[in-house]
Amino acid sequence: MDKTYQPHAIETSWYQTWEANNYFAPQGAGEPYTIMIPPPNVTGSLHMGHGFNNAIMDALIRFRRMQGRNTLWQPGTDHAGIATQMLVERQIGAQGLSRHDLGREKFLDKVWQWKAESGGNISRQIRRLGSSVDWSRERFTMDDGLSEAVKEAFVRLHEDGLIYRGKRLVNWDTKLHTAISDLEVESHDEKGHLWNLRYPLMDGAKTADGKDYLVVATTRPETLLGDAAVAVNPNDERYQHLIGRQVQLPIVNRLIPIIADDYCDPEFGTGCVKITPAHDFNDYEVGKRHGLPLINIFDKNAAVLASAQVFDIDGKPNTEVDASLPSGYAQMDRFAARRALVAEFEAMGLLEKIEDHALKVPKGDRSGTVIEPWLTDQWYVSTKPLAEKAIAAVEGGEIQFVPKQYENMYFSWMRDIQDWCISRQLWWGHRIPAWYDELGNVYVGRDEMDVREKHGLGSEVLLRQDDDVLDTWFSSGLWTFSTLGWPEQTDYLKTFHPTDVLVTGFDIIFFWVARMIMLSTHLTGQIPFKTVYVHGLVRDGQGQKMSKSKGNVLDPLDIVDGISLDALLEKRTSGLMQPKMAEKIAKQTRAEFPEGIASYGTDALRFTFCSLASTGRDIKFDMGRVEGYRNFCNKLWNAANFVIENTDGQDTGVNGEAVDLSSVDRWIISALQRTEAEVTRQLNAFRFDLAAQALYEFVWDEYCAWYLELVKPVLWDENAPLERQRGTRRTLVRVLEVILRLAHPFMPFITEEIWQRIKAQAGVSGETIMLQPWPVADESRIDPAAEGDIEWVKTLMLGVRQIRGEMNISMAKRIDIIVANASEQDLRRLNDNAPLLNKLAKLESVRVLAAGEEAPMSATALVGDMQVLVPMAGLIDKAAELARLDKEIQRLEGEVKRIGGKLSNAGFVDKAPADVIDKERAKLAEAEQALANLAEQRQKIASL
Repeated sequence: MDKTYQPHAIETSWYQTWEANNYFAPQGAGEPYTIMIPPPNVTGSLHMGHGFNNAIMDALIRFRRMQGRNTLWQPGTDHAGIATQMLVERQIGAQGLSRHDLGREKFLDKVWQWKAESGGNISRQIRRLGSSVDWSRERFTMDDGLSEAVKEAFVRLHEDGLIYRGKRLVNWDTKLHTAISDLEVESHDEKGHLWNLRYPLMDGAKTADGKDYLVVATTRPETLLGDAAVAVNPNDERYQHLIGRQVQLPIVNRLIPIIADDYCDPEFGTGCVKITPAHDFNDYEVGKRHGLPLINIFDKNAAVLASAQVFDIDGKPNTEVDASLPSGYAQMDRFAARRALVAEFEAMGLLEKIEDHALKVPKGDRSGTVIEPWLTDQWYVSTKPLAEKAIAAVEGGEIQFVPKQYENMYFSWMRDIQDWCISRQLWWGHRIPAWYDELGNVYVGRDEMDVREKHGLGSEVLLRQDDDVLDTWFSSGLWTFSTLGWPEQTDYLKTFHPTDVLVTGFDIIFFWVARMIMLSTHLTGQIPFKTVYVHGLVRDGQGQKMSKSKGNVLDPLDIVDGISLDALLEKRTSGLMQPKMAEKIAKQTRAEFPEGIASYGTDALRFTFCSLASTGRDIKFDMGRVEGYRNFCNKLWNAANFVIENTDGQDTGVNGEAVDLSSVDRWIISALQRTEAEVTRQLNAFRFDLAAQALYEFVWDEYCAWYLELVKPVLWDENAPLERQRGTRRTLVRVLEVILRLAHPFMPFITEEIWQRIKAQAGVSGETIMLQPWPVADESRIDPAAEGDIEWVKTLMLGVRQIRGEMNISMAKRIDIIVANASEQDLRRLNDNAPLLNKLAKLESVRVLAAGEEAPMSATALVGDMQVLVPMAGLIDKAAELARLDKEIQRLEGEVKRIGGKLSNAGFVDKAPADVIDKERAKLAEAEQALANLAEQRQKIASL
């Protein structure tokens, strides 16, 4: 192998080899094991959440594959209705065209063309992360097969009475002209106003303080045109006598009732709230409780209608309520109408006051426009019947959440579930399989022919298909079974469904996880998965959510491949409209990455993700961890080179030759069994962090730091017995081979590369490490005696090294040691390991202090109860060492004085940022501790 670890020299070629040989396809003889990849948007590119999510799933898949399970990791992408349509509309918009200029069919041709040319970007990125998905089965939510599954699901749910069309409030994007889901609505903190408006009381009614009007406070004055009532709290004594009376709605002059409802907070504003059921979700619920009319005042652009559309709470037209609106407001934009209404109220003397008010403004995540609650006809899934089965599946233990506390979040949503709006006013997506005749009657079927046959409609009846498409979450809700061929009962569906684990973030437990459970249990009679592993969000090093607006986003492939500072600055600041924000982000980026981001390789990034994957908590991503695990990869690479140098072409006893295992060999084999058991146990428990920790500690602290050193005396001793050398070589390479198999789920590339190079020496065969058996601990090979002996050796060597360091004795200089208070076991261990200790601890002699003998002036270390004495006579130049220590003590005293003065300066402490002050305090504590250590060391040497 190359002397230097270069990840890019091995990663791409190995992935191509794996994929070309179809290693990712199901092939184990054991029990099936399935994971469905959460389908990323076809328009997207990898972010840190994808990288983390994929590292976890691939670790599970590779682990189970090596255990012999018949593993399927199903890949695919989501058609991302709104995002994709917006992207293609922007492209044709650059040519001066709109989708309406092209027409539906030609526009969709453009989308499919874009998909063919650019839609595979995210799949290429997933490959770069080493994800061993079965690409031969890659699916797309708009594939023919999945589209048929979507139609079938819609028709069946409609036939079961679980899909209906109704007029209700939705999140309406006035720019995209479509309903959107709650997940696609972002809440923005903004400064706004609270307008206090006077509504005159009718029939001589007055308030408790003698006023002939009520004051209502609102953040959206433009919606007053659609007010249906004024509400007060039933326990508010100020207004109890007015409940059931009426007020006149100014400008519109509509009479509306005063109602009592607990929704009103007596402490907010005046305690009177305007109720506009057709333009506010909370008001809609109040309207349902009181049977208020729905008075819609806006068109799809959120411009005021010429006359209102009035409906009963069940969505039926209402002709009893006056639908007239003031003529001057027709076609006026909602925000222009706001300004005009406030001005008219002021002119009429009905504007009480305007207050500053902090607002949560809902905006579309794609369009950026303010979302309008809007009354419109949409298709809905009746979810309560579906939720009952879905709740029972989790309550009964068929589906388990890891960590378990996320079940509470799931139950909270499911027990208060509302019907699901599944229609979207887009062209890109699964068109709703419903047709209308000229009278407006609606028919649902798999296609137009199916509709005509089911309902006896002849060719003379003209039918028009619904223009709307289905919510993207509807098709992704079928993901676990539609990708396997449902509704056909395919072999893959029978074999791999239900799936085993869903790996996901907590933020889509309701939007995706719950809907998959509801749809799968109803349509297939099976749960979609047995376990939901919920991970946290990946945050930056300061614990902040990564976002483009904060300029703290990291691209996982930039960490894998590296990126220059200039390119990183361009990524983080491009598209920012505010120069000050761009300048701030650029400054932060230069401070954090003054030389850009180095290339760390995929394995280091994946191991970092796994090491941070504790149960459910958000992940504070630290680039220092990636660097540390890049060093870990380098350590493993160097260890492999050492093993190859000492075993290549050598007798490793793999053909059954006699071997003699030293206590060092038996110790590392014993420690390996414990590590195998621990890594397996933690992976089974989804504790990827603890599994990675156990592996790291064994490789770094035991195998590399100690074992490779402890075997050198045997390997390099020409006079060592052949059986002993053979046993050491065999142990050396076989333990490494097992390490590679244990590490493979976390670090697939480096482990494959090394394994291919050492497999012959280790006596194993096979085409790839990924199909090798998972290591299984053998308890009979756990050797407490060998573990005790080598821990004793390590403690003695560390004690001698510490003395050398404290006394500034060269590590190359041989020294004499005396042992005192040694037990019989200590003496046996001294005798058994004498050649090892003499070689590695550079001992000249070892003498046991006789009973009653006084020890010379020595530095001392403890090994259990045994004392290890290093006589100082002749080892150091006392005067020179004291002079060196005095110089260092003087330097540290100056440092302590300097930092102490800085921290006692009120001007510095008051102005400096908290993190700067904390760093200075930490430096002071460190300097003070070092000073104390040197003073103690000086005292020891002075007493010699």
